[in-house]
Amino acid sequence: MLSLAEKVVFLTGCGSVGPGWGNGKSIAVLFARQGARIFGVDLNEAAARETQAIIEGEGGCCAIASGDVTDERQVEALVAACLARFGRIDILVNNVGKSEPATAGEMEVGLWDRQMAVNLRSAFLCCRAVLPVMERQGKGAVVSIASTAGIRYTGKPQAAYCAAKAGLIHFSKTTAITYAPRGIRLNCVLPGLMHTPLVTKLAEEFAGGDLEGFIAKRNGQVPIGHMGEGWDVAHAALFLASDEAKYITGTELVVDGGLTAATR
Repeated sequence: MLSLAEKVVFLTGCGSVGPGWGNGKSIAVLFARQGARIFGVDLNEAAARETQAIIEGEGGCCAIASGDVTDERQVEALVAACLARFGRIDILVNNVGKSEPATAGEMEVGLWDRQMAVNLRSAFLCCRAVLPVMERQGKGAVVSIASTAGIRYTGKPQAAYCAAKAGLIHFSKTTAITYAPRGIRLNCVLPGLMHTPLVTKLAEEFAGGDLEGFIAKRNGQVPIGHMGEGWDVAHAALFLASDEAKYITGTELVVDGGLTAATR
């Protein structure tokens, strides 16, 4: 079940921003454990190498590259490098993302543009480069890591992030429809409040550096009683990428401990 044996995965954001297990690192390691060959991309080469070392230490296959997936030429070069190494791309995971606090009336235009680039443009550029490859192969799966912020206000003033993630969800839906006859599926995972290495940075931005209080507040918001973790996102992504999800496209899988179900 959920085997990815011999499948090639192009994964963006494969490293963690700090000690522990972020979404990308968890996805890379889990997919490799299921037999996939990973081509991991990250701006931080050291973080990517840490993920690579874990996978290779477990006997898996992982190649890495450093690059900016908001840049068209770099994306094209990264996809070409993956094809040169593995000869195909079966699964694309759009995982890069970043949240910055700002309301619409206070936000600098540059911040809006950067948020749209990292959270939405990156997925478009990767799809633009990879979908023709999948189409030639006759099959493929794309999983994009969006957010519950794309469908709900979750208590943080992050207007650009919310708009970008909502855009990513609808981009995936519309693209899924047009590519369904071509054997390619596109779906999104929508994480809610997750306890990943990114939480420390979020506490600095949204809670004045009060990490303990920030964690307690986030745990208290979740009906299940605590935040999720990178592995929860990874298992959801694995299902959507696997052949067991062959009849699922144009939808999203919410991974939030009941948070959005409890909010209006």
